[in-house]
Order: sequence, then structure tokens, then C-alpha cells
Amino acid sequence: MWHASEPECVHNPTLDGDVAVPRDTADMFDLVLPMECGGCGAPSTRWCPACAQALAVHPDQPHLITPRVDPGVPVLSLGRYAGARREAIVAVKEHGRADLIGPLAVALRAGLERLLTWGVIETPLTVVPAPTGRSSARRRGGDPVTRMARAAATDLRDVHVTQALRLRAMVRDSVGLSGADRQRNIAGRVKIIKPVAGEVLVVDDIVTTGATASESVRVLHVSGADVAGVLAIANA
Repeated sequence: MWHASEPECVHNPTLDGDVAVPRDTADMFDLVLPMECGGCGAPSTRWCPACAQALAVHPDQPHLITPRVDPGVPVLSLGRYAGARREAIVAVKEHGRADLIGPLAVALRAGLERLLTWGVIETPLTVVPAPTGRSSARRRGGDPVTRMARAAATDLRDVHVTQALRLRAMVRDSVGLSGADRQRNIAGRVKIIKPVAGEVLVVDDIVTTGATASESVRVLHVSGADVAGVLAIANA
């Protein structure tokens, strides 16, 4: 008796989780989304070993940084906003490269584990992603920072992620704004959408002037949260 053969399956890194898809479906993905490293543009891979190494968290990281706007709590960064780190963040936020959420989340998780080991943060801990606006989230198919945070905190004991903050309407895109303009742009425009209590760590993909981090910390403090610090994947 003739039996239809099972289609050859491969793992497709553009999908969430460890998902096997038929070879012809994988080939279709590559036609629609050509395989190119999100960090350096190398062909035939979505994230190359060299870029993975560039994003690796070293023993002395994250580093304490001093943004122009001081939020009143420690601000730590996993690295400069440059090279593969910058390209991956831009690709996720501006080009829909959801397959790069994973590598960025790996770095963020390493940063969380390091801060827990150092005693900078303690459990139980609530991780609060930096706020985004409704329109930006819709344009990006969701909030990438929240997705990174949730992936990073998976299986970390007594660490929970809560999307507690949102930007009010009429906040301008901060690209191209001076430090003073960024501060005026964000002042009073971060709101609590879900109350949190206890120890909190704010996380973001990038800290530039520190204006968003500062306003986020302020409204969390006003709501009664104990903000231990801010952790960013990159600083500019």
C-alpha cells in the first residue's frame, strides 16, 4: 500500500517558540522575508554568531550610566547604542523584525540575572516596560519592549512583568528633539494603566536623555511603587 511521505520540516526562527514548519513553507518565508542578519546584514542567517557575541553580556555589565535627566534611581545599560545592538533594536521597532525579539530578550535576561546576583534588585520583583503610545504599538504590531521583557523574565522565580505605563495622546516622536525638548514633550504624559506595588524595575530598549525613564519613575513613585532602578538594553 502506498503511503504519503511526511513533509520535511525545519525550525523557523521568525516564529515565536520552537516551531517546526514544512520545508516548502520555510522556503516561502524566505521569499517573503529574505534571510539576513538583523545586526550586520550578513546573508543566509537571521542572527549571526558575530552579532550574538556583540550582544553578549560581559561579567562587569550592565554598567551604571548618568543620563542628562536624572530619574533619582540607578540607571544601568547593557551597552552603547551602536553596531549590532543598534541595528537589532531599529529592525524590531521600525522594520517589524519580530524574530530579533529573542536575541534582545536573551541579553535583557542576562542583565536581570546579573542585577539579582549583585543584589541591586530583589525578589519579589515587578518588571515594568517603559511606556509606549497606542498608535506606536498598533504600528509595530504590539509593544516590542513588553515582548522582550516577558521573554526575558520567563521562569525567573518571583519576577513578574506588568505593562503598567502608557503614553498619553499627543506625545511627539522624540527622534530629533533636544534634551530639553524631550523633557517638555514627556512631562505629565506618562500614565498608570495598572497599579503596581513593591519593588519595581523599569526596563527599556534604549535610554537617551533619560526623560522617559525619569517621568516613568516619577509616576510609579507617586502611585506607591518602590522603583529600584532602570535597566536598558542600550544607551545613546
